[in-house]
Amino acid sequence: MNRSREIIRVSIAGIAANTILVVFKALVGFAANSTAIILDAVNNLSDALSSVITIVGTRLAKKKADKQHPFGHGRVEYVTSFIIAILVLAAGVTSFKESVEKIIDPPVTNFTQLSLFVIAAGIIAKLLIGAFFIKKGKELNSTSLTASGTDANGDALISVATLISVLVSMLFGIELDGILGAVISAFILKTGIGIITETVSDIIGVRIDADLAAGIREAINAYPRVHGAYDLIIHSYGPEEYVGSVHIEVDDDMSVKELDALTRDISSRIYSQFGVYLTIGVYASNTRDEQAREIMTAVRSEISDHAGILQMHGFYLRKEDRFVSFDLIVDYGEPDPDALIAHISSELSKKYPDYTFRINLDRDISG
Repeated sequence: MNRSREIIRVSIAGIAANTILVVFKALVGFAANSTAIILDAVNNLSDALSSVITIVGTRLAKKKADKQHPFGHGRVEYVTSFIIAILVLAAGVTSFKESVEKIIDPPVTNFTQLSLFVIAAGIIAKLLIGAFFIKKGKELNSTSLTASGTDANGDALISVATLISVLVSMLFGIELDGILGAVISAFILKTGIGIITETVSDIIGVRIDADLAAGIREAINAYPRVHGAYDLIIHSYGPEEYVGSVHIEVDDDMSVKELDALTRDISSRIYSQFGVYLTIGVYASNTRDEQAREIMTAVRSEISDHAGILQMHGFYLRKEDRFVSFDLIVDYGEPDPDALIAHISSELSKKYPDYTFRINLDRDISG
């Protein structure tokens, strides 16, 4: 399935459905002199505009990499999601403003059974559109479609409030447009803020999916000559464009020829299986040496007393110059990681004064 083509197809369907709703709601709204129904039509118009933005963003995101953008244009989709979120917020602010005005000065309305029918049909349509967009958004990993679906569900809530106010107006002559509209507007604003928060997090960079990280590590560790996969870092340049790096631990007597073949095979397999371009670094392991095993055991014993240390890896001992190097992953909650590393280094130096210890500080990037 062509992801971009499918996103555009779904968006076009959304434009068509929302355009029909705009026409019918606008006609009924003007006939009934109802600002609530007219505002509902405006919300549908904003949804159609959101779908247009999604189409434009998807096309731009599929542009090939160039000299200025060597990783492609996939992050444009995050920008379109942000724009849609702004539209949701604008709809919420507009709705709240209209609602307050109706509370202060309730309009004279002329609702009919046709008004009820159009509003009820609009609610059902918006719920179906919202469910469809969210479902497709998850299937296609499209934040723009998901945002549009969430917006559609918010519009359905506006329509529910409008329907209730119309019924109350027709049966009892009491105008509730303003009060119900203000309450629904608050929910719409909350939805818009949520979309912006999620999109901004994607733009800034978030922790990669735990299942993806675990799957990549499992695939790498399946190689018999690999003793561990560490420091996995993956950067997203769009929902389908991932670039990253990882360190593998191998025996220090492996030849360059063997290592080259191994890393090429791993890179090819990870891209084929997960769609991630992976650069591979190497940790040499000499823990078959008795002295190396002894010191590594002492290191593990020393760090076991510190809850802020999540993992040790990359251990290597050079006998010729009595040098020991390893990496420690420190929890983000550790108040002073540098002081912790210095303390561990000091304790190990006391126990092995003839050795120099270099401890590299790592962060828990991918879990």
